Amino acid sequence: MAKKQRLPAGHQHLCDILFDQGFGERRTCDGLILHGLVQVNGQTVDDPEAVFPADGLDMVVEGQPWVSHVRALIMLHKPAGYECSLKPGAWPGVHNLLPPPLRRRGLQPVGRLDQDTTGLLLMTDDGPLLHQLTSPKKNVPKVYEVGCKHPVTQAMCDKLLKGVVLDDDPEPVAAAAAEADTLHLRLTLLQGKYHQVKRMVAAVGNRVETLHRSQIGRLTLPDDMPAGQWRWIDDPAIVLP
Repeated sequence: MAKKQRLPAGHQHLCDILFDQGFGERRTCDGLILHGLVQVNGQTVDDPEAVFPADGLDMVVEGQPWVSHVRALIMLHKPAGYECSLKPGAWPGVHNLLPPPLRRRGLQPVGRLDQDTTGLLLMTDDGPLLHQLTSPKKNVPKVYEVGCKHPVTQAMCDKLLKGVVLDDDPEPVAAAAAEADTLHLRLTLLQGKYHQVKRMVAAVGNRVETLHRSQIGRLTLPDDMPAGQWRWIDDPAIVLP
């Protein structure tokens, strides 16, 4: 019986790389390679057992450019009208905005945005990173651009900075930063409570009309990134404090 090939550290057979990236079942991935539908570094590869580095591999699969990521972390510009739930109900899920390989990988939203809230949403299949980004102990700052029904006063900002009491917690919840400009409020939060922005604004006598998340950690949603588009994040440290 032939010995199983021992691969260099961080390397895999091409068929296994395609499988892990979400391009289908192993038989499907084998077929893509055997039919000449996979290019690696600009060259067609027709051997499913060919060995390559598993991370950062520059591929084209059925005409689709793809760089392999052993662990996926992406940012999505979430438009209104989409749910962040893994089992959406009345609205389509944000997974519908991703290409099939990422949908098959089961990326999970890092926290949630309401269906009417737009802006920066992170998604990952990296369990430990997901825990880091959602742990209350990490205090990852999140910046929200809030359109309000009534003018935002300095007194309202002062109350938000001091802390307001929400109906599900006797302890006051405070904003890390609050800046007002007439009907616009830029609010920075360290927590991630249910409908937190809307309830905090209501607690100081105003009402949220529009809500957009512009930043998580040091990662800012690019101005040139249209709603519904996504991009890889290669350095998770940018979203950690």
